[in-house]
Amino acid sequence: MFEEADNFADLFRGGLPYYLLITLPILIICSSNPVLAASEFGVQRMSQYDVHGAAYGCRASALNLEAKSLYTWQTSRHCVLTRLQDLTIDHFREIRAKAGGLVVLLPEDTAALSLEDKQHIHLLEQAMMVQDVPIPVYFSKYDPKLNSIIDEVTRTTVRNPKQSSQSRESAFSEIFGSISANGYQIVVSGASHTANKQSKIPIIQGELAPMKPSKALDGDNKLPLIIVTAHLDTFGLTNSRQSNADVAVLLTLVELFSKLHASIPKYRLIFLVSESGLLLNFQGMKKWLDSNLDENVQIQHAEFVVCLDTIGQLLANENIYMHVSKPPKEGTSMNSFYKTLRTVAQRYGNVSVEGVHKKINLADTLLAWEHERFSMKRMPAFTLSNVKSHKDPMRNTIFDDDTVEEQLDALERNVKIIAEALASHIYNVPAEDGAAGEIFTGSMAISREQIKPWLHIRSTQQNNDLKYAFEKYLRNVKVTYEKPDAREPDFMLYDDRDALLNIYNVKPAVFDLFLTFMIAAYLTAVYFAIFHFPRLYGIVCRMTVAKTKVN
Repeated sequence: MFEEADNFADLFRGGLPYYLLITLPILIICSSNPVLAASEFGVQRMSQYDVHGAAYGCRASALNLEAKSLYTWQTSRHCVLTRLQDLTIDHFREIRAKAGGLVVLLPEDTAALSLEDKQHIHLLEQAMMVQDVPIPVYFSKYDPKLNSIIDEVTRTTVRNPKQSSQSRESAFSEIFGSISANGYQIVVSGASHTANKQSKIPIIQGELAPMKPSKALDGDNKLPLIIVTAHLDTFGLTNSRQSNADVAVLLTLVELFSKLHASIPKYRLIFLVSESGLLLNFQGMKKWLDSNLDENVQIQHAEFVVCLDTIGQLLANENIYMHVSKPPKEGTSMNSFYKTLRTVAQRYGNVSVEGVHKKINLADTLLAWEHERFSMKRMPAFTLSNVKSHKDPMRNTIFDDDTVEEQLDALERNVKIIAEALASHIYNVPAEDGAAGEIFTGSMAISREQIKPWLHIRSTQQNNDLKYAFEKYLRNVKVTYEKPDAREPDFMLYDDRDALLNIYNVKPAVFDLFLTFMIAAYLTAVYFAIFHFPRLYGIVCRMTVAKTKVN
């Protein structure tokens, strides 16, 4: 064999290397571009928090799994990749129990969805938030590239079960399709779910009181008191809120009544904003009451407390509901305000005001409404809302169903109704006088331009806009913080909700198996070719000699 090495080398002096030089670049060009094989998206992990020792939200963060569609995932080694509109409550429950992870693409514009789709999303959102989820769940804002990946994952795996056996592809085509198909690997980096021991809930307060109280009233403390509250929702399904309509209404009321109180002080008005709502069981308001009720006797003797909750949905529901824990008695200030509110609401598109009575269930871990915090302290309180039931999913949604213009129309009408009713009660202006009894007219007319700047106000832990607004119009502004107890915390928040999602274009596992067989077959062929090369070389030589003799 070695004595024939020169002849063996002659084979490589021919055209074979040149063919390789041409073929290899073509194969490299036709292969997938490594730059295009990876996609990167910013995502938010599903909110995680504890209330009274009960766990809610997502409890995991690490994710490195194969992506599957909503219809083809099977085991805990799969991560489900889907759109929020396609996910159902039953799907989510099954994924929560058996899958390895979930990545959800949020809608591009919820206001453009149909009413049925909006209701479906809100119900799903509520179902996801009332339990703990042991698998990592991430949400991505709408991204066309991620949307196309979901289309590809779904398109290559979903088949119509109603197809007849004749119209289905052959077994060979099925096998070839599974080998040639592209898969995706989902990896989330930079995420964790550690408890934030420094969690705190800001509560900001301020008051409208006469600058120069009359001697007959002997100072501010002799004036009757009304408290107006709202909660700033800082998170929901994810760590983001599109708007905070309730706080926008409260700040507009602050601005309006600051103009009247400068010249006609007849009441003290205290405004409160707590950055903990339904999800955290109104812990901020509980802290404020525990700190101030015993020290300030006048707070305990307030005429009534007005709580604002989901008050920006009037276009979807033409009613305003006054939720109470105990129906107000005839002759009380709260009953008088209720009648005034009903009368004033008739001026603006015949809006009806309906009272809803719900007793406080002390056996429940979570309260239904913020006014129940005050009612438990024997203070007259009620909640104004556009939703009739405390279980309505609209209360803690992160989505806006209406466009900005529609939302501003609803808020403008709501502010007018509440402001006119409150002013009529404070200044003893008969509400039955119709347009003649209106107070906020002319230069003091309420417009959407007053409301719009407050619509997207943020937490005091992000900026000082809320504090500056209080200091601009109110006196005795104070910010306090509710912190969880070190041993038995009433609530606990968690850090690092933002993360980076990487999606890698990979071949499926069956391709690795196919490639293993192909390599084994190739190496076997090379081995036998080398082992039997002398015989093969002799056959070729004999054929060449025979051909030469014939010629």
